[in-house]
Amino acid sequence: MDTRFDELLDFPTFQTFKVLGVAHDDLPGQVVACLQEHAPGDYSPAVKPSAKGNYHSVSVSVKVTSKEHMETIYTELAKIELVRVVL
Repeated sequence: MDTRFDELLDFPTFQTFKVLGVAHDDLPGQVVACLQEHAPGDYSPAVKPSAKGNYHSVSVSVKVTSKEHMETIYTELAKIELVRVVL
């Protein structure tokens, strides 16, 4: 992943990751588990269902320390089986 995060942001900074995935009870827990592995912290994810209830949006604010750290988190969140998109 080659981004321009380092040109656009001053690190460390807090970044809100929005993870869109299949509506499943395990989705928020899997997102938080992934974040704990790459950026340990005390997370309180906000979960919102889609209009039809088929998908959930999980938003979490994370302190990222560098461009590489941020790219790693995006990449690892996208690997979760229930996840469809990471914004």
